[in-house]
Amino acid sequence: MSDFFNNYDLGGFYDEMFESPGVPRPHYRQLWERYQDMSGIGEMLARQKGADQTFINRGVTFTVYSNKAGTEKIFPFDLVPRIISATEWSHMEAGLSQRMRALDCFLNDIYSDQKIIKEGIIPRDLVESCTHFRPELVGVKLPRNRHVHINGTDLIRDADGTYCVLEDNLRTPSGVSYVLENRQIMKRVFPNLLRNYRVRPVAGYTSDLLDLLNWLAPEGVEDPTVVLLTPGVYNSAYYEHAFLARQMGIEIVEGSDLVIQDDKVYMKRTNGLTRVHVIYRRLDDDFLDPTVFRKDSLLGVPGLFEAYRKGNVALTNPIGTGIADDKAVYYYVPQMIKFYLGEDALLPNVETYLTSNADERSFVLENLPKLVVKSVNEAGGYGMLIGPHSTKKQLKEFADKIVANPRNFIAQPTLAFSRCPTICGREMGGRHVDLRPYILNGETMKIMPGGLTRVALKKGSLVVNSSQGGGSKDTWVLADDNATDTTTPIKPEKISV
Repeated sequence: MSDFFNNYDLGGFYDEMFESPGVPRPHYRQLWERYQDMSGIGEMLARQKGADQTFINRGVTFTVYSNKAGTEKIFPFDLVPRIISATEWSHMEAGLSQRMRALDCFLNDIYSDQKIIKEGIIPRDLVESCTHFRPELVGVKLPRNRHVHINGTDLIRDADGTYCVLEDNLRTPSGVSYVLENRQIMKRVFPNLLRNYRVRPVAGYTSDLLDLLNWLAPEGVEDPTVVLLTPGVYNSAYYEHAFLARQMGIEIVEGSDLVIQDDKVYMKRTNGLTRVHVIYRRLDDDFLDPTVFRKDSLLGVPGLFEAYRKGNVALTNPIGTGIADDKAVYYYVPQMIKFYLGEDALLPNVETYLTSNADERSFVLENLPKLVVKSVNEAGGYGMLIGPHSTKKQLKEFADKIVANPRNFIAQPTLAFSRCPTICGREMGGRHVDLRPYILNGETMKIMPGGLTRVALKKGSLVVNSSQGGGSKDTWVLADDNATDTTTPIKPEKISV
């Protein structure tokens, strides 16, 4: 019998696997028993080595621009899965669907009647000062009247085990390729365990995404040409861009591959030009069209905005969705849900303070050593201060930044969010995790069962971003709450590499 967990310390945090020391939660029991049957940590490490080698062979990478040893890195993967019961997932799914509907209503409203501003729910100056608010889009009719197509909502569990929304990602949400690759690796390393657990599949995501993109094509187009627009091979998420394009069977293009004629988009090919109807764009608004947004952009397509405005091409996500990524706008999502849907939020926000509010700003400045401060438009773990782990110099610098530009920051309590067992050297240790499910808002709303579980691999760290030393886990959503009560005996599994 293995001794993986002999020294495992819950550390006072909500633990995904254990309800008390040595006592696994019901939906983790089968996994725990499988680990007990292993010969020891050596077997687990051999399987982890096999998984790591597979990632290397498949070229599953991401880019860290600040890394002096080289920018391209193999995405860290931990072999211990995160398991979510059917009951838990049902609640999350309802909450994510509700949030997506409210955000779609908000974006529609902000670029049309602006009722939520006129009713005094959200301050006008907060909206109009948002970096990603695009006044050029006011009054523009979008395909199918959908104002957001893809959302990656980041969730955490608090100390009580309650799922809370940490942030929304509506511009170009990334990471879904790692979800799909993680599952393939787990099938190779623990095939019987996955099968016996009756884990819900995730492989249908790319098919669902392609259906969504085809559905958005201009009216009357029966066989649309869909392309994925990438900034290029040096972008941090280029692996994902190429992966998704390959999985969907569509062309991957850069801005220089496209041209505008008569307010229509064409792709350059060796035999001439091919009309493009839908663009899954993986670059931000600023770089899409140098005639409208950043004049120095070499990544976009001159004239693309006009083609888009006239309805000759669809963009996923639409231009202007980034306003809902703004962490100060996030503050108001529960109010949006109430205003547009007449419902209370099923998934609460994390408690948040707006430093643009004078009273809340005073509180933040007085309690800075206890809080996490985030820049409203940064991502990837950048532009953030974790008060309890900061020096006096860092606290002073951030205080000065807040005073100089209060609109640019929010603050949140230092969260004791949940941990999950993770391979740490030759033993198991608890490491903090979050979860990014992916929601597709097309003809019907589809939510991938699971998503990207990111894990802070550094002991004590709360930063799960891969660019800051984080990794990922496979996320198992169970088909039903009795999925672990299998009558099929678990067969010994060969180590796959």
